Amino acid sequence: MVKRLYDWVLSWGDSRWGALALFVLAFAESSFFPIPPDVLLIALCLGAVTRSFRFAAICLAGSILGAAGGYAIGYYLWQNTAGEYTALANWFFAHVFSEESFLEVKSLYDEYDFWIVFTAGFTPLPYKLFTISGGLFRIDLVMFFVASIVSRGLRFFLIAGLIWKFGAPIKTFIEKYFNLLAILFTVLLIGGFFLIAKVL
Repeated sequence: MVKRLYDWVLSWGDSRWGALALFVLAFAESSFFPIPPDVLLIALCLGAVTRSFRFAAICLAGSILGAAGGYAIGYYLWQNTAGEYTALANWFFAHVFSEESFLEVKSLYDEYDFWIVFTAGFTPLPYKLFTISGGLFRIDLVMFFVASIVSRGLRFFLIAGLIWKFGAPIKTFIEKYFNLLAILFTVLLIGGFFLIAKVL
């Protein structure tokens, strides 16, 4: 099923509605859809290299609006007035991410808030898990959007920039190594900040 979804997403790369599909995909991926928008972003950038940064901006806009949607799901629709999970929450646990993963996020938010959202936005972690849990756990909304814009912007514009600079030959490198490099960059960035904080 995931392979069919992946192929369907890629098929929009050859459509005149590709930019709109990218926006919708980025929106959906931030709240419930399993395929990341990077797949279509790469295809569109390769098809029109000079428009790479425009596609990155479209992807970022869709992702941030989707993050707002995910936050709203967690804030308004995840639990009833008795504190019990709603049917929507149970559907997510069955089809999108596990209840155990969801609950683990709360303890991380309590200590690292900004860095957790940043890490989820920049690395291959399921961003939707963090947007929804962010709403449920009522994390600071301004911090949530700042971390989301910075991390998602870095991710999408870095992909677009690599394709704009190097063209088609960089595609294989991005697909094979980008997520690994994103994790490494995030670990070094966060580790550097914590080291500075300890020294000071």
